[in-house]
Amino acid sequence: MYQTLYVLLRDTGRRPNEIVSLSRECLETRQDQTSLIWDNHKARRHRRRLPITASTAQAIRTWGERRDQLQATLPPAGADYLFPALTPLATRRHLHTSYLSETLRHWVADLPALHAEGTDSDAALLPFDRSLIYAYAFRHSYAQRHADAGTPLDVLCELMDHKSVRTTQRYYTVSLQRKRDAVAKLSAHVVDNQGLPRPADPALYEMRSVAVPYGGCTEPSNVKAGGTSCPIRFQCAGCGFYRPDPSYLSAIEQHINELRADRETALAMDAAEFVITALSAQITAFEQVTDRMRRALAALPADERAEIEEASTILRRARAGAGHPLLPLTVADHDPQERP
Repeated sequence: MYQTLYVLLRDTGRRPNEIVSLSRECLETRQDQTSLIWDNHKARRHRRRLPITASTAQAIRTWGERRDQLQATLPPAGADYLFPALTPLATRRHLHTSYLSETLRHWVADLPALHAEGTDSDAALLPFDRSLIYAYAFRHSYAQRHADAGTPLDVLCELMDHKSVRTTQRYYTVSLQRKRDAVAKLSAHVVDNQGLPRPADPALYEMRSVAVPYGGCTEPSNVKAGGTSCPIRFQCAGCGFYRPDPSYLSAIEQHINELRADRETALAMDAAEFVITALSAQITAFEQVTDRMRRALAALPADERAEIEEASTILRRARAGAGHPLLPLTVADHDPQERP
């Protein structure tokens, strides 16, 4: 039973209370595609459908067969649930999430060595913090795997059954290795504020630059301040320390459109000439950067352009998720006399 619970947490990304309350008839097959029928208790949306793999469906069927054999020993009140309450004294008709959490905690404690990303100063693998493994964490892992596989954000939002993509973005981060690979790929395509090539060593580019709204910045005081202390108030288009790469193209083009709208507003307001001139100069400068960058990308082979676009997507995700705080960790207390 607990093996099946783990498989469902891992493979479906549903919340723990949504897993333990699954109906015995939670599988639906249409045109060779099996879906999990589940209830979103938090949002009060019932009978949701989630496509699942054949192996996940088989795990449910295997437990269902074993459950049928145990039916006579189970409390009658839980007859309709895939994971029924274990005793007649239970407050709910289905298994309580506390049983799931406790069993998961013991299982994690007995796992062999687990390693996190990266190494220490002696190149030894870092240990993984086991307190990060708890029932709800598998929902984040589900989102992370899809994000790493390149699942579009709107599709992942639907899979998570969220109403807003902002909520979905809080469930994943860009993995360290994928970010490093993306930086390495794009560091060769960095340009300056004139749109001229300024390729950089990947390690130095990552250490000596900081992300600002429309590109990278290598101005030392701003880098030290984490991108919050620009000496010239983020006038990137006219700054010699400005270093955009292809991952910023969409942001720059959006900014150009905003500058054009600002210029039209300024003209309608009969603003001073220097205001119009400054806006026009910024538009021209940013257009020069995007035009030269796009021409350089167009000259590359198709497979290399695809790699750069993939790397750009990874870094855009990393920047989009950088401002989200981590959810608080929950660590289960246990009796010191208990088996570790």
